[in-house]
Formats: sequence, structure tokens, C-alpha cells
Amino acid sequence: MSDFLGTLRKQVPANARRVVELCTGDLPEYAAAAGDPREYADMLDFAVFIRRRTIELVAGDEPLTADDLAVVAATGERRGETGMSRAALRRLLTLHASATLNEIQEASGPADLPVTMRMLGWLGPQGTAAQQAYTTGFLQGQKRFLPEMAQVRQFAEMVLAGEVAAIANAGELGVRVPGCYEVIVARTPDVAKEVAAEAVHAAWRRCGAPATWFGPGEFVALVPAGQETTAVRLVSDLTEIIGGPFSVGTASGPATALSEAFALARRVSRVTRAGHLHTAADVFIELGAADLPEIDRWLHQLAGRLTVGPDLVETLDAYYRHDLNRPRAAAALRIHPRSLDYRLQRVRELTGIDPASTHGIRILSAVVSRVLAG
Repeated sequence: MSDFLGTLRKQVPANARRVVELCTGDLPEYAAAAGDPREYADMLDFAVFIRRRTIELVAGDEPLTADDLAVVAATGERRGETGMSRAALRRLLTLHASATLNEIQEASGPADLPVTMRMLGWLGPQGTAAQQAYTTGFLQGQKRFLPEMAQVRQFAEMVLAGEVAAIANAGELGVRVPGCYEVIVARTPDVAKEVAAEAVHAAWRRCGAPATWFGPGEFVALVPAGQETTAVRLVSDLTEIIGGPFSVGTASGPATALSEAFALARRVSRVTRAGHLHTAADVFIELGAADLPEIDRWLHQLAGRLTVGPDLVETLDAYYRHDLNRPRAAAALRIHPRSLDYRLQRVRELTGIDPASTHGIRILSAVVSRVLAG
């Protein structure tokens, strides 16, 4: 008869010490906190507590209680108060989860498969609940020393990464999380730290939009879906702060699962021209071309042919932006309509494609977009 849970129960003290030692050896921030004997004792006590409660609850086929999760959250809050970074938090949770699986593997024998599978099934949802409680507590603890703008950036980064604990903690920042966010990705020139900080501050203070930077040239902000005026104002403010135009891509998705929308907005920002908010629907041809190197090279070859003419890319851009209206396109270019006709004829001669044909619009508009996107 299986005594798997009994075996695990006997090993709790040793397993608890082992996981604390594993974390102190892997995480300098955790090790620094563990240098305080009281902190070390708290770490060990929590490792013992969570293992004993896991065994008890698996035996009774019961979930973690509110009191259990409160203990987990309080422990996370203590780690946040010590100044541990969010990167260290993620690593800490990973180490704890890996250690638990190793302990199960070491304790299980040939007759233990049913109870082992039951425990693994319990750990899926209950482990997730515990990690969310720990992270929520951690964020509470961080508030005591983390500046507001740093909290705003961290909130944006966590939501973009799909970490739902950030949403649970949003009220502490005064954020009302909508059902859907529009992810705005601006691909900018490299900016100084002071400018980057000003951009995040302006997005938050003027537009109520959590924002952050992914590297020096990628600004990302979250605006409730449907608030186009806010999105336009945010981009306008950013243009003023940066001091010049940049390409912007947007995509919408549920606030609890934004990774796909973020990835799509990033792709759009890489193929679109500067100065306008673009969605995938605006640049779906360019997105397809960018994913096919052979097509992209062909478009660049066509673009190369246009460089021998007088401002032919600029001419095609104006022509298509004004829906093939010759007088309006000529006025935008400040040339006579006959000069516009000459340039369009030159495009036909150089590429063998009629700019006014359906075929020409599809191909040459993609050429123009790829050139203007750099």
C-alpha cells in the first residue's frame, strides 16, 4: 500500500532547508535577506508551512483556504519590503516550483502512481493561486520604497506579460483595468534617460495610460480599447517629447491576455511609416512581405528603380494617400497636375507597373510603405 504522503511528510524539514539553501545560492538578493537570522527563520518556517499544508490538503482533496493564501501573501509582502526585484521574484517562484516537483519524484515509488498523479493535479491550480497570492503580497511590500513611476512601469510590463497579479493590484495604483486594452508600440530613436522618464510620466499624468520602455527605442503604452482620442493625444505628446516623428503600431486584446496583441503591435510598428497610428488592417500587405524575405527583397528592388526618378516614392505616397485624386495629390506635392502625370508615367516606365491599376496599387503602395518605414 502506498505511503507516499507519509514519506513526504517525514521529509518536510529536510526539503524545506534544501529549498532555502537552493534559493540563497542562486539569488544574491534572497541571500542578502537571509543573512538576517530572523529573515532566515521566516524563510524556513514558510517552506515548512507550505509543504505541510500541501500534504494535508492533498490528503483531504481540498483547496488552499483563504487563511492559507493570506499567509502566502504576507510572506510575499515581506520579500517585497526587503527590496527584492521582480526578476528575482520570478526566479524565486520558479525555484520553489522546481524543488517541489523534485521532492515528489524522489519520494514516489512503484506503488505511488495514483496518489502522485492526484498531487500533481492539485498542484496545477493551487500552485497558480499560491503564486498569484505571493506576487500580490510582493507588490504590496514594494510600495513602501518603489517610486510611483517605477510602479507604473512595472504594472505595464506585468500586464503585457500576462501576470494577472498586476491586475489584482491595479486598484492600489488607481488604475481601473478595462476589459480590453489597446497596446501602442512606438519605435523611436534612442533617447536619454531623462526623456524616457518624461515620456512615461506624461503618458500616466496626461492620459492615464500605464507605459514603459523595452530598450531605449521601444515605448509601449496601454490605453483602454475604443478611446481613440486618448491614443492620438498620447502619440502627440510623445512626439513633442521625443522631438520628431516615429512609427507606431497598435493592436487590441483582453487585459488578462495581452501577449498576442503586444506581439502584433510590435510587428506593425516595424513595417509602418512614421507619423500615424496604424493597425494590422492598415499594413497587412507589408506585414506579409516582411515575413517573406524573397518578397521583401523584390519590393526593395522595385524601390531601387524608383530612386532614379524625381521624388517618385514621395509622389506615389501622396497619390495613394489622396485616393488617386490627381488635383489633391498635386496640391499636396505643390506641383502642377501635369507634372504629377509625368512622374506617374515615369513610374510605369521604370517598374513596368501602372500605378493606377489594381495590380499597381497593391504592389506600389507596399513598396512606398516599406521605404517610408525604413
